[in-house]
This record gives sequence, structure tokens and C-alpha cells, in this order.
Amino acid sequence: MSTGVDGPGTRFVLFTSGCPLRCLYCQNPDTWHMRDGRAVGVDEVMARIESCRSFLTASGGGVTISGGEPLLQPAFTGEVLRRCKELGLHTALDTSGILGARADDALLDATDLVLLDIKSFDSRACRKLTGGALAPTLRFARRLDTLGKRVWVRYVLVPGWTDAEADVEGLAAFVAGLDCVERVDVLPFHKLGAGKYEALGLPFPLWDTHAPDAALVRRVREQFRAHGLRAD
Repeated sequence: MSTGVDGPGTRFVLFTSGCPLRCLYCQNPDTWHMRDGRAVGVDEVMARIESCRSFLTASGGGVTISGGEPLLQPAFTGEVLRRCKELGLHTALDTSGILGARADDALLDATDLVLLDIKSFDSRACRKLTGGALAPTLRFARRLDTLGKRVWVRYVLVPGWTDAEADVEGLAAFVAGLDCVERVDVLPFHKLGAGKYEALGLPFPLWDTHAPDAALVRRVREQFRAHGLRAD
């Protein structure tokens, strides 16, 4: 577990350790294994959050649980979210959705916003890119829609991997069919986490991949907007 505070609407961000995926563009390889984190209890986490409570409330922020994959530890994640809600704090869950079946209704009831990372809309490409399946994420997205849960979709734009027009079009059509989605964040691929791989003695898989240029980012965002979605 590690923590941080970011903005806008200042947030206390809790990074859980452990993830079932191995995304080629992952910027947090230090969170892949649960053994890499520091074991803490809910009470310790909440004490740190409560120490920031007045600041978070005054700034209109809240608490985000990220990772790694927070749904790898659903009991811990759910309890932190529930207790944050009891404090009157806004809560957000940052997840790939691949373990969405582990999120029970109580956990989602305590979640104000889901930041859903959809890695690709091509199942074979998704498997190659992440090592995981696409279907569980799409099922989770449909469940969130049924529950009326607020969702922001995140899509990492990686040239040669997630930029195919047909795949983006398919995802845009899927997302547009979900009433719960408020926005799509198109996140240009970058290599800012490459230094972590070096520190861990690991090769960065996409070292030879370039960041998308402005024209590509604009085209992908426009594809989402053409379906009536807010895309930033």
C-alpha cells in the first residue's frame, strides 16, 4: 500500500498492491505483487484519511482507491470505501473491471464514481496487451449501468495497439450505449514509468513505442465525440 494526494478536487489516493494483469504499458510495475506492498489494516488507513478529512472536504475532493487492482482485495477495499462514506467523503474506485465479479453490491453502494479502464475493444488484442480477457470488463460495465453508477471510462491510446479505427469505433458505440458513462478520458501513452522497470531490473516492453502525436489523439477523441460522448 502507498498513498498520495492529487487534484483537482484534491484526492487522497490509495494504491493497493497486486494485479492479475500485466499491461505492456503499465506505469506501476512496483504494484504487481501483493508482497511488494506494506501490510496495513483498515484502521491505519482510515487514521491517515481522517487526518486529511477537513482539507479534502474543503477542496471538494475525496478518496480514490487504485492499484494495482483494488478488487484483488475486495474486503479491504469495500471496508475503506464504506468508512469513507460514513465520514461524508466522496469515493472513487479505479479498476480494470476484470475482477468486477468480486465487487459486491455493498462495495459499489459505497462507491460514488468508478474509473473504468477499458484496455482494448478487440478481445485478442486485449489478451496480448494485458494478459487478460476483455469480457469480464464489459460485463462489469453493463452491471454498473444497471445499477446507475457514475462511470468515467479511461482508454490508454497506444500507437500500434489501441489506435485502430475499427476498434475505437466499436468501443465508442459500446460506451455510448451505457447511460452511466459521463466521460471518456483518452490517455496518450507515455514512458514516464520506464525508470521503475530499470530499478526493478525489468525490461520496459514498449520502449520502442512512441507517444501518439496530436493528430492521432484528436482523431480518437473525435470518434468518441461523434457518438455523443464527452471525450477529453
